[in-house]
This record gives sequence, C-alpha cells and structure tokens, in this order.
Amino acid sequence: MSDALPLPAIHASHGGCWLRDGAGGTRGTSKGDAIVAAADTPLLMLNAPLVATRLGYPDLSGLDLLELFAFVHPARFVVPTPKGLAHALDLAEPAADDAVPLLLQQAAELLLAQCQAADWPAREGAWTALQSLTKLRWAWAPLLAARIAAPAKGERWLFARLPEWEDVAERPQPAQITLGDGEVAEQLARLTGAGAESRPAQVAYAQEAAHLFAPRSRGDSLGAKPHLLLAQAGTGIGKTLGYLAPASLWAQQSGGTVWVSTYTKALQRQLRHESRRIWTGKRGDGTQPVVVRKGRENYLCLLNLEDALQGGFTGRAAVLAQLIARWAAYSQDGDMIGGDLPGWLPTLFRARGIKALTDQRGECVYAGCPHYRKCFIERSVRASTGADLVIANHALVMVNAARGRDQVQRPTRIVFDEGHHVFEAADSTFAVALTGSETIELRRWVVGPERGSKGRRRGLSARLADLASYDEAGGKAIAAARHAAEALPGDGWLQRLSEGSPSGPLEELLCAVRATVYARDESGGQEAGYGLETEAAQLDGPLVEIAGSAQAALAELRSPLIRLGVRIEAILTDPPDWLDGPGRARLEGARQALGWRIDTIAAWEALLDRLGGPADPEFVDWLAVERAEAREFDIGLHRRWLDPMRPFAQVVLEGAHGVMLTSATLKDGTDWDSAVVRSGAPSLEIAPRLSSFESPFDYAGQAEVLIVTDVPKGDVAALAGAYARLIEAAGGGALGLFTAIRRLRAVHGRIADRLARGGLPLYAQHVDPIDTGTLVDIFRDDPRASLLGTDALRDGVDVPGHSLRLVVMEQVPWPKPSILHRARRLAGGGGAHDDRIIRARLAQAFGRLIRSRQDSGAFVVLSAAFPSRLLSAFPPGTPVTRLTLDQALHRVASSVSHQPVQQESQT
Repeated sequence: MSDALPLPAIHASHGGCWLRDGAGGTRGTSKGDAIVAAADTPLLMLNAPLVATRLGYPDLSGLDLLELFAFVHPARFVVPTPKGLAHALDLAEPAADDAVPLLLQQAAELLLAQCQAADWPAREGAWTALQSLTKLRWAWAPLLAARIAAPAKGERWLFARLPEWEDVAERPQPAQITLGDGEVAEQLARLTGAGAESRPAQVAYAQEAAHLFAPRSRGDSLGAKPHLLLAQAGTGIGKTLGYLAPASLWAQQSGGTVWVSTYTKALQRQLRHESRRIWTGKRGDGTQPVVVRKGRENYLCLLNLEDALQGGFTGRAAVLAQLIARWAAYSQDGDMIGGDLPGWLPTLFRARGIKALTDQRGECVYAGCPHYRKCFIERSVRASTGADLVIANHALVMVNAARGRDQVQRPTRIVFDEGHHVFEAADSTFAVALTGSETIELRRWVVGPERGSKGRRRGLSARLADLASYDEAGGKAIAAARHAAEALPGDGWLQRLSEGSPSGPLEELLCAVRATVYARDESGGQEAGYGLETEAAQLDGPLVEIAGSAQAALAELRSPLIRLGVRIEAILTDPPDWLDGPGRARLEGARQALGWRIDTIAAWEALLDRLGGPADPEFVDWLAVERAEAREFDIGLHRRWLDPMRPFAQVVLEGAHGVMLTSATLKDGTDWDSAVVRSGAPSLEIAPRLSSFESPFDYAGQAEVLIVTDVPKGDVAALAGAYARLIEAAGGGALGLFTAIRRLRAVHGRIADRLARGGLPLYAQHVDPIDTGTLVDIFRDDPRASLLGTDALRDGVDVPGHSLRLVVMEQVPWPKPSILHRARRLAGGGGAHDDRIIRARLAQAFGRLIRSRQDSGAFVVLSAAFPSRLLSAFPPGTPVTRLTLDQALHRVASSVSHQPVQQESQT
C-alpha cells in the first residue's frame, strides 16, 4: 500500500459523507458533523467547491488536492474525480465511497513526494512561486515548504523564461492545383493505415472535398465566385480524415494554407490529434505546420498576468494568479479555454479571475506591451501565416474576415466542419447590441480608469501619449473623444437606472428602454427570473426623442475617433524619425481597434435612427432587459440580420476561392433547400455542389427511439421519477437533455441522492460548480455516471463506448418564442420553419448516442404528443416505438443486458 499523508480527509457525495482521521480510521458521518470537522481543521478533499455544494456549506475551505496537482503538474489534465486522480497517479482505484479518504491521503503524499524527486519535470520556478504563495497563506504552502529545497542559483522570472516569437516571411500566392481522384484516395489510404477497413464512402467523400481546392474559374461581371461544396456525411463516415486528405495534398503541392473551422472545442482537440497522422511535428526550420487559432479572449494576456502577480489580485484570486503563472511556464500555447489549462482550475476559485487574465475588452496595446515579443496570441497569429493547416472556430474566421488586421489572416480555402452551426455563428458575429455593458466598456476603452479604479486599464491618452505629443491634431482628437465619451454610461449605471436617476443621454435611453419593456410585459410577473423583450415598434414620442439625443452623443464620439484614425494613417504613411518597428506595430494595432469601434458606433447610430421611422426589412430590432435569477444584469437595444448569411456571404464567401460546409445534419431529411439557403449561396447567386453520404452504422440493430407517452407535461415530480427510473434501468451511462434550466435543477434536486445511494453518480450543468468540458470528461470516464444538461450537451459531445448508452430528452425541443424567432418563422414558412429547427435538434441529440460500430443504446423522448412529422429527424431504419414508461424501462434494461425483447407496435 502507498504511503498516506497523516492528515484528516473528507469525501462527500450525494450518497453520504466519510471522514478519515490522521491515525487511519474512516467513518461515515452526517453533513452537520462533516461541516463542524471542516471548520475545526483543514481537511484533505478533492474539488472543494463540489464538496461544499454536496455539504450545503459554501464557506468550506481546506487542502484541495486539485490545487496541489495544478502546482506539481502544471499544464497536465486529470479527471477531477477519485477515480481520475487514482489513474493519473497510478494508484489503486477506490472500490467504494468509504475508500476515497484514504486515496486522498495517499495522493497527497505522492504529490508532495514528487517535489523531492530529482526527475521532477516542473521543478523550475516552483520554489519562487512557493515563496509568493506562502505570503498569500495558501493552505498547501507549509507542507510544500518542507519538500522543495531552495535552488542553488536564482530562478528566472516567468517573463524571462518564455520564448520569443520570430517574424516569418509572408507566403507567396499558392500555386493553382487540381487534385486527381487517384492521388486523393492514395493519400487517404496513407492516413488511415494499412490495416484499416475499406470505407468506400469515405473515399468518395474525400474526392468530393477535393473540389473546393480547384482553381477558381473566370467570373462574370460581378467577379469570380468561390467553389462552394455542401457535404452531408453521416456519423461514422470518417469525415475528419476525409477532408484532411485532400487538404494536406493541396497544402503540400500549392504551398498554401487550409483553414478548418469548427464550432466546438471538442472537435478542435480531435482535429489536432488527427492532424498528427500527417504532420508529425515541427518542420526542419522550427516552424509549425499545424496551428490552432482562437479569439484573443481565449489566451492568457501576459500584461494582465503581471498586473495580477504584482498586487492586482488579492486573496484567493492572487493564489489563482500564481497557479496560472506556473501553468504559463509549461503551457504549449497559452490557451486558457479548451487548451492545456485544466478546465476545473478556474472553478476552484469561484470568482471570475480567469476572464481578468485574458484580453476580453480589446485593450491590447500590441507593441506597446513589454511582453509583446513573448505574447501567446501574437505567436499563434504569426505561426498561422506559414502553416499548412490552421484549426480555428467559426466566430474567429468571420471576425478576422470582417476586421482582420491584414489580408494574411483572411483564409481563402476553408472547411467549415459542424457546418450546421455556421448560421448561428454568423447570427452572433454580425449582431448589434447597444446595451449598458457594451457602452460602458467603450467608455473605459476611451477614458481609462476613473475615480481610483484598479488594474492596468489605460485610456486613449495613455496608450497614444507619444502621438498626442508629436501630432497636435491627433492630440486634439484624443481630447475630444475623451470628452465625448463622458456621455456614455459609467460605473454604477445599473443601480442608477433601477432608481430612476440616469446620468447622461445614453443612460437616459437605457432607462426609457427599461421602462418600456416592463410596461409591455405580457407575463404578468410570472417570468420574474428570466429576460424580457419587446419589439422596437410603436414606440412613444418621448423614447424616440431620447433616442435622438443618444444618437447625437454617439455621433459626437465617432467624429473625433475618425479624425484620430486619419492622423494615425498619416503618421504611418510618412513616419517620423522616432517611429521604430515596435512603435509602428502599436499604431497599426490602435488603428485596427479604432476602426472596429467606429464601425460599432455607426451601427448603434443606424439602429437608433430607425426607431422613429419604418422598420428595415433586412433586420430584426428589439428592446430587452436581461435577467438571471431575478437579477437584472443588462439593458439595451438589439439588432440582428433577418438572414445573417447575407453578411457572411459578403465578408467570408466572396473573398474565398473554395469553401466547404460539412456536417452529419446539414440538410432536412432529403431536402437540400434549407441547407442551401443557410449556406449564403443565394446572396452570391452561387449554385453549390451538393453531396450526401449515409452513415455506415446499423441503426436498426444498434439503436431505438422510444417515445414515452404517459409522463404528464408540467408534472415535475413525474418527470423526475421517469428520469430516475430510466437511469437506474440503464445502470447509468445516461445523458439527460433539458430545454429549461429550471426544470433541470428541479429534477436533479429530486433524484441525485437516490441515484447516488445506488452507486449511480449524477452530474449536472448549472448545478455542479464544474465547467462543461470537465463534466463531459467525468461522464466519459465513469460508465455508471450520468449527466444532465442543456443545449451545450446536445451537440459536440463525443462519448463513444459504454459510457453513453441512453439519451433522454425531457420533451420535444421547441424553439424559444422570441421576437427574433417570430420574424424568421414568418419569413421561413411558419410551422415548417419550426419543424426544420426541431428536426435538426433531434438529429443532433440522437447523434450523441451512436459514435462507433460497437455502440448501442436507446434514445428516449418524454412526450405524450410527439408529432409524427418530426420522425424523419432520425436515421432511416431506426426503430421508433410509442410506449408507456414501464414498457420503456423494460426495453432499456433489456438493451443494456443484451437480452432480446418482443417488439412493441411500431410507429
């Protein structure tokens, strides 16, 4: 048996609580006694916020093994469960809950002992970080101090250890290449390996994908148009390698870059893994052939981290900053959201410290930053210019196309995997939101810190001080912009609005919007915990007049920003002697940031301009008060394109040479019409190439759809009982999908303890203090665990094997009846529009169930009146049965035990 640290340990689950003392005695205990014990002395525990939730004691603190793991093994992931910790440290998996406290003691000793090992790979920087953590009174510091010896010579500071990026030459224009079917098939065979099974559909799919790399033909009077391919590939086709085969060939032969865009981080990780079959490592010159690109807000900002380490963070947040610094020294790319930073680390500290360590507000000063040459973001940007493959997400591709700093960032050969999400990504990217939270961020960007605000925020005056001193016109423009920004909402704006005492024209507008939304509320106060909205129509005279004043205030701000942009352009065109390379880069960054904000203000002005007149048929406008848990958090006006694929086509498609949208759920049954419309092709008058490949899976033998007809709608007790019995029948391995967070929480609260007592752990989004990615990792790791969630789990969750054998939907996933949905429903054919949305959601949810030829399971919908017209959402041949809950339980239990059961009447 491994040595155990002789400190008391606690484990709490829905099934009970267990304490183990330092002498080796373990006992079950009540929650009350566990809370008393935790208050008396620091206890070893795993995931303190989760233990606190289980005990109902939010002030719980102690010696969290996950924090110690993050210190000892930075940039290394562990599933944050007893089983996951045991596997990561090569310890015996605990047989039951009462064995977990011993495991925690053994794991603590093993981690502490690692710090004394001569081959500890993360030794550099540990002693220095520990000194800072000791001053912060981190609970683990005294124990680590006895194990980590002072280094013989001083350790380098983090910012001295990080490597600098190097500029790379721009790639020449790619050669014009046409790929033959034979060479594509041969490349695919090399990727899949000699022993791989023959998959004719995958070969055909790869050959279809090659068409997007063909040279663009001569255009008409409107110019050349891109090759556009829409390819539906059923689950199991092997589409990832299918499009990587021609993409890698084209990149090799043409010298160009292919961008593959995804919607979920899970697929980005899969792509990174699969790409290693082609590009095994760095090139001979040290450059990277494959680069993952994300938005700036995903990466650690070194300037923000430095500020946090030097006093910007206090208390527990300061401990988090030190652990993030440990991670940064060993991170592959500085990606904090979906990269090698464990997703559970930020949740241990409850506060939103992670966001403060990224560039959330577009405040980057580029070359003005002392860490510019070591910046993770700039490193990935430069690496992507010379890469063969760039893995990105839909939003980044669109944002870069709309406001990228240079043409190099705008891809010309793009594969949109998870292509069914391109519409909603475009909807979000090209949206306009004139809200309190957006306007106060603009004020802070222009003005900088006010009234003793902490942090490194700097206004235009500080960021462009050298320009202001050199160029009189530029200095005057900065001063005018700063003065005009005083009209924007300031700190405390939400409180002033609730009190009816707005300050300035924009706050007056938001106050009038708030009053109008509440006056038009049709819910009678029944939806007190959720957001409210009303259409921007039939607005009264006073609100329109206030909107005019707000519009004038925005124009007064936009004007000096435009003048400032002109002065920056003039200086860049005819640079003074003092403008060196870094200074030029800083001004170019400022010019880009200015352009983005000028466009935003212009869009706000256009929105306000139409409030007193007729609606623009291309847009949907509305007023909203955003609320959560009965608390207001934002107020404003919103604008969306009725068809967001119009700007997508103009910004992304028009400049591209070849674009592919691919997914298992692109089209609606056999109908391509909606997929073509949602691709942007009609806006450019393109006839896309259409291809469809059916899944090789035997859905008739691997899966069944069970529509349960006797669970009353609106009866939470019956709904909870149905979920509990279904999960018990399957022995866990269930994914429960909900359309409302309130019902999810109600069901979880009623059944979690009951399932835990039967050895069936239950986790839930919006309940457990764990990020969604980690919840999925926990679910995947334990075949007896089940997971409840909402939209984020309906798509993009890949859990092959026995860990997922049952999917349960609480009801038909009807679209939320919002103002935006109503407008699109009217334009899209009424009920037919709704049916397309529902069938797509059902297809995506069903797709979670069968991920390989070995998978099997049941897809259950708890709906007494499931419309037959929606059944085409499921793959052809899938058995669909309407039955009672008792019959469904029998079917689920039989499918798990592989016992044949007599068929019920088929739908």
